Amino acid sequence: MARIKRGTTASKRRKNLLKLAKGFRWNRSTHYRAAKEAVMKAGKYAYRDRRAKKRVMRRLWITRLNNAVREHGLTYAQLINTQKTKKNEIDRKVLSQMAIERPGIFAKFIEKIKA
Repeated sequence: MARIKRGTTASKRRKNLLKLAKGFRWNRSTHYRAAKEAVMKAGKYAYRDRRAKKRVMRRLWITRLNNAVREHGLTYAQLINTQKTKKNEIDRKVLSQMAIERPGIFAKFIEKIKA
């Protein structure tokens, strides 16, 4: 019978994991055990922060809106309240983009909300 060489699956698994650890510092990019730990931890952080990013961005939009609205004599809470009472459903992301990119249109929008 012909001789069967083994270990291809294991070496492929190790090679793929080291490929994921490329760019990590020190032993984490070259030593399998350290790379495995680093890749697992990086995956946990990535999973967690994909969710945290949504919260961070919402806080940023609210902060930007509050600053932009205060220039027109309102507060963020008043803006949201009047928007709800007038059944105007423009979300915070769009409003903050409007405040930054098109301040003239945002000013007209605020005047319409106030009236």
